[in-house]
Amino acid sequence: MTMNRRGFLGTSAFAVATLAAPMVNADSHKKPRVVVIGGGAGGATAARYIAKDSKGAVDVTLIEPTRTYYTCFFSNLYIGGFKTIDEIGHTYGKLAGSGVNVVHDWAIGVDRDAKTVSLAGGGSVPYDKLILSPGIDFVDGSVPGWDISSQNAMPHAYKAGSQTELLKAQLLAMPEGGVYAMIAPPNPYRCPPGPYERISMVAHYLKANNPTAKIIIADPKPKFSKMALFQEGWADHYDGMIDWIGEEFGGGNVSVDPHAMSVTIDGEETKVDVCNVIPAMKAGRIADLAGVTDGNWAPVNAKDMSSKADPDIHVLGDSSKQGDMPKSGFSANSQAKVCANAVRGALTGSKVFPAKFSNTCWSLIDTNDGVKVGATYEATPEKIAKIDGFISKTGETADVRKTTYEESEGWYSGITADMFG
Repeated sequence: MTMNRRGFLGTSAFAVATLAAPMVNADSHKKPRVVVIGGGAGGATAARYIAKDSKGAVDVTLIEPTRTYYTCFFSNLYIGGFKTIDEIGHTYGKLAGSGVNVVHDWAIGVDRDAKTVSLAGGGSVPYDKLILSPGIDFVDGSVPGWDISSQNAMPHAYKAGSQTELLKAQLLAMPEGGVYAMIAPPNPYRCPPGPYERISMVAHYLKANNPTAKIIIADPKPKFSKMALFQEGWADHYDGMIDWIGEEFGGGNVSVDPHAMSVTIDGEETKVDVCNVIPAMKAGRIADLAGVTDGNWAPVNAKDMSSKADPDIHVLGDSSKQGDMPKSGFSANSQAKVCANAVRGALTGSKVFPAKFSNTCWSLIDTNDGVKVGATYEATPEKIAKIDGFISKTGETADVRKTTYEESEGWYSGITADMFG
């Protein structure tokens, strides 16, 4: 029997032809039962679609400890002053009203033999199919000098909510001419353009309120998502403010001292006023407790997001190791719809559509200066494989960039309605 009992911190398009789907025997239960852990872009979407499309034929329980979910996507716009914290916060009332049993508790273990999820509040929840969408956790020791106990001094703000508010408060409290440092994460990580959009939003604030301040980015990577677009934007809007130190110049040889508020890059120590440490990432803790990870991420089958370790467990979004898709809210939402269709089909015998996926990541560089990157994907026996893609071009007109930003606002309204109802 596989029983795990330690805690975790949770955060995270149909095609046209049909496939046959076998019906799962739900033993003596009147209805098959689906349990979803994690109420973000993947989990909330999967729970909502299974409940909605099964029309009451499947019992759906969503386990999510927080009563208000703050989206990591668009949280940088809060830091930059384009959004309020309330505008990126969402509750579960509509989801509960749509037939999903929402349980606000911590999932602390999965018994794969008994098919139960144990809760911190006591008791357990049985399942026929389990969907894990817990987002990310951090790799201990990936940034020397920093661990999770240091997050109040040097916030990561990569799980949105109180950490995001803390980072913004520290930004607002910076002294005139102060130094803001970011330790960027190694690949793979949640939202590839995210750290660099954040730098843009920090620079946007500082340009208006603390124009002599400086920004340092220590980056273990030789390049990053939308690099040419961000660097063009930084030169246009924030010339001389941002110093990006990549792998070639020691960006991967970094340590921090939260007590001294210092960053050491390739042996050179610098005192800083704010330090945003974004460590290396791995699957949310419950995926590891369930025994479906390779130590970091959870390998899945592309056709239905089912775990390669257990066909009755599916893993969505950031935690999954699926192939070519980036770890993003759009990706998680897209994967959730494929998974929901497959799970509903397996439990009720309804039609299952071939898996197809899509993703777009928008980033805001300055007011009305939006850029994007995206692709479409298909399921192969080996992985989710990229079919084609697109990216904004350098030198685009102001009207094009404004339209891209407005497009992102429309997407945000649409995806949050798709997640929460």
